[in-house]
Amino acid sequence: MMGKRCVSVILFEGFQLLDVFGPVELLSAVPDLFEVRFIGPGRGPVASSQGISVSVTDSRDGAAEPDIVLVPGGRGTRSLVQQRSFLAWLTGFARSAPLITSVCTGSAVLAAAGLLDGYRATSNKRAFDWVMTNGEHVHWVPQARWVEDRNRWTSSGVAAGMDMTAALIRHLHGAEVAQAVTDYIEFEVHADPAWDPFAYGIDPA
Repeated sequence: MMGKRCVSVILFEGFQLLDVFGPVELLSAVPDLFEVRFIGPGRGPVASSQGISVSVTDSRDGAAEPDIVLVPGGRGTRSLVQQRSFLAWLTGFARSAPLITSVCTGSAVLAAAGLLDGYRATSNKRAFDWVMTNGEHVHWVPQARWVEDRNRWTSSGVAAGMDMTAALIRHLHGAEVAQAVTDYIEFEVHADPAWDPFAYGIDPA
């Protein structure tokens, strides 16, 4: 077992609050195993799509090399996938990370940056058609709570990010640690990554 892992959460204007703080709630329950850093475009706070601003710990140009990258979804992803300078930065920042993860439409951002090329991935089902337009070399999985493909982990919407994070903790530190975390926050986990009641009406082709 390696030491404490640095989890770099990528913040941007219009991110989905629970895409970030659902996973962070789990990760912060074991502070001896994970250090969470909030990466923003500058040093100032970043506004979520819910109107709540979050303080950053590191600017993009000063962020330390991550062990785990987490990209949330949110309305802001629609413009973020068009920002070439941001995508170039994300590609360089994340490419060598041992684990690259996303929640909801964060997978569209990873795909637009080329970080999901050749990987299986999923996303929020209500935005699935749009998400797929950002990654023609991605094998999109329309029915999945989350998808693990080597060192890429992507989840469906909001609450699915917490299930994925619980699975990731279990993957890295074992079932006992993961159970202790979910018991501590009284969180009932959906442990089956294929459980996806929200995938109806999506073309599996």
